[in-house]
Amino acid sequence: MASIVRFQQIGSPQVLALEEVAESSPGPGEVWLEQSAVGVNYLDITQRNGAVAVALPSGLGLEAAGRVVALGAEVETFGVGDRVAYAGGPLGAYASGRIYPADRLLKLPEEVSEEEAAAVLFKGLTAQYLLKSTYPVGPGTVVLLYGVGGALGQLMATWAKHLGAFVIGVVSKQASVEGAEQLGCDAVLVFDREKLAGEVARLTQGQKANVVYDPVGRISWEASLDSLRPRGLMVSFGASSGAPSAVELATLNAKGSLFLTRPSLAAHTSSLAEYRERAADVWEAVAIGAIRPNVWGRYRLSEAALAHQEVESGRSAGSVLLKP
Repeated sequence: MASIVRFQQIGSPQVLALEEVAESSPGPGEVWLEQSAVGVNYLDITQRNGAVAVALPSGLGLEAAGRVVALGAEVETFGVGDRVAYAGGPLGAYASGRIYPADRLLKLPEEVSEEEAAAVLFKGLTAQYLLKSTYPVGPGTVVLLYGVGGALGQLMATWAKHLGAFVIGVVSKQASVEGAEQLGCDAVLVFDREKLAGEVARLTQGQKANVVYDPVGRISWEASLDSLRPRGLMVSFGASSGAPSAVELATLNAKGSLFLTRPSLAAHTSSLAEYRERAADVWEAVAIGAIRPNVWGRYRLSEAALAHQEVESGRSAGSVLLKP
């Protein structure tokens, strides 16, 4: 038998329920995984609460690591016992074991543990495309980065610094400032929508930021736009405070011919070649210390609701894992 977390309706963390199901045999091109660590990501929260629609009833989770224990027909690139990880659909990572498409699995480097993989892969892939594809961050790039106290922000801050950027980190509370400074941020600001743009201007001698990475949404929208220099790029990739209002194109012109994008991980890993290339870059970043897996909390599958509460409340200061 396998344990899985499912939900029948959208709502609070309490809609998550643990179920026992029979293990199934993998079909052609599939494997059966025994999972040792499952990553909890903010996207999971938005799927559970209905901000991102999924067909119900549903499993949950898009990231895990473990070992291959059974192979379906036509699987030639993996063997029983291989240590693997994945990031992406189909939904259902919140489980002790599951069927998964073999071509979307990634073999783990020897130096990366299964826990570390589940802590870093999904967020590392997100950081990778944001810093290298959405905007090519490099020496001298002025980056305004929200959420530096959280798991994704931590990875992005250290990776951006490794790439040579001047990083202005934004945190939600004073208690998070010291941790952001320890990551190497050149400056750390506690979010204040009325003062943020002025502080960014002060820190950059009036130049402001080349790129703003904003996963917050509604409450930070105007402050983020006002923190950009002419022809700067606004990267809206989350909405923890709610979706921002519709954008008038004339506003982008009036604020300095700004650029705006709303990227997703799925669009940057849709082909197997791109998925594997980006993952290889994540493993390399771990190997050289550009990013560091940071497990803040570990919870049993039966405690998935509690794990969601910690992530949703902003109390977590690093990756949160479920341990089957």
